[in-house]
Amino acid sequence: MKRLVSLFALFATVPLMAAAATSSTLLPPRVEQAITQRIADGEYPAMVVAVVDGDRSHVYGFGKLSNDKPPGPGTVFQIGSVTKTFTATLLAEAVDKGEVTLDTPVAKLLTGYKLPSRDGKQITLGEIASQFSGLPRLPGNLAPTNPRDPYADYDAAKLEAFLASYTLPRDPGASYEYSNLGFGVLGYALAQRTGKSYAELLQSHVLVPLGMSSTSTTFTQPIDSRWAMGHDMEGKPAQPWHLGVLAGAGAINSTGADMLRYLEANMGRGSSPLRDAMRLAHKSRRPIGGGERIGFAWMTRHDKAGDVVWHNGMTGGYASFMGFSADGGRGVVILTNVAQSVDDLGFATLLADAPLAPAEKPIAMPPRQLDAYIGEYQLAPGFILTVFRNGDQLNARATGQGAFPIFPSSADAFFARVAGIQIDFQRGTDGKVTSIVLHQNGHDSPAKKLDTVAIEKASGHHAVHLDATTLRQFVGRYQLAPGMAFEITLENGQLKAQLTGQPAFPIYPSARDEFYYTVVDAQLSFQRGARGKVDAVVLHQNGTDRRAPRAQ
Repeated sequence: MKRLVSLFALFATVPLMAAAATSSTLLPPRVEQAITQRIADGEYPAMVVAVVDGDRSHVYGFGKLSNDKPPGPGTVFQIGSVTKTFTATLLAEAVDKGEVTLDTPVAKLLTGYKLPSRDGKQITLGEIASQFSGLPRLPGNLAPTNPRDPYADYDAAKLEAFLASYTLPRDPGASYEYSNLGFGVLGYALAQRTGKSYAELLQSHVLVPLGMSSTSTTFTQPIDSRWAMGHDMEGKPAQPWHLGVLAGAGAINSTGADMLRYLEANMGRGSSPLRDAMRLAHKSRRPIGGGERIGFAWMTRHDKAGDVVWHNGMTGGYASFMGFSADGGRGVVILTNVAQSVDDLGFATLLADAPLAPAEKPIAMPPRQLDAYIGEYQLAPGFILTVFRNGDQLNARATGQGAFPIFPSSADAFFARVAGIQIDFQRGTDGKVTSIVLHQNGHDSPAKKLDTVAIEKASGHHAVHLDATTLRQFVGRYQLAPGMAFEITLENGQLKAQLTGQPAFPIYPSARDEFYYTVVDAQLSFQRGARGKVDAVVLHQNGTDRRAPRAQ
């Protein structure tokens, strides 16, 4: 799921049907051309686009599914964080009915739970819905048995334990921080208030009123037979995620037909029973940077041609976008079955001046050549882009964000299939890579490659030097949880830590047994037994400490 990323409604003004690309009269020609080209280049396996333009609407299908059939209005996709707009609708409806207020503490809805507060200030429903709760993006005790389905085994007991142990880093309401955890808590709290599950609450308050018969948070027939198989960022098959207790953050599965109904309801079409609640959820309340504002989940982007209300989503095998003009004249929903952003297509459908990412084709590059780009590059104070290799694939990860693959389009030029990112590597007179320029959203951000001293200064940690003999003492396997362990390795004098199912990242010593990451705000403390031998490591992250004994 993302911001960086669910849908329902009742009224379709024309019959819903799959259409060939040549009949996409409601799509701008440049958007239709871009979709067709990206499908042909293999960037997207399949895509469904629902468009509303004035009093006309239509659902279009592009590409092919795993059975070689084209996707249609009834093809099921996972929509990820667009689910947050449904959770926002549930809250707005309760507020509209006077059942809760925006100042109601979340703790009041979760009887028996201890929620974090700061200086007597509790997290309110309004703060958590606008991403100003102070809760982190993910809970620190999220340790999936299967990293390809990361939320599947995260249950209410783990959520309760994390909330009881977490210390807020700032007052609730102080600043914006996108939090999947926050919206998971909000959906769970709203359901607990009514004595229903999130799925039941969603069904009775949104799906049934809006006629969303093919939308759910579970996987049951006949929906399963209409699934579009997902694909990860590298194009490998990926299954949909199961979100359990955090369902309100991104669990919804839906179709182009249902999404069109939800889009039209949000745009004020027909006589939706949720009209007032949806308007309340859309209303922008606070700035979040980049010229954008946020309401309840929904973000508003200002443009000279008019404001756009929007949200996007992504899970391990799917991506989505939903947006509409603030005047209600035009709207779009895009679903695809690969974890690759479709945001530029969405905005370009709504705004004539919105840029489209250029078409890119990867070239082959041997691992030894890829190693020249590995390193850490400072984009801003406290914000470092780490480039690393996992097998034959080069990846990038910015501080506090998820990793994503980058692909070479030519020597020293790479692109990502998310967020319209391009990276140009620059070399010094000795031929070694010294810096990058990251291109995104029309902005060019230069970043120098950091040496050890610069990494220390950029991260805010004081690094110390440890000799190779000392570093080798930490090498080994440490069991963090069933099916999950740290592998600590030493390569060319650099210690690296790799958690099961994740890439290996460099860690740097701040004391003999203390190390820190630069890709995430996390530290590792190694512990020694009576004879001085390292026998455990403690992960410090998101206000929690988790001990992993060394495997014998």
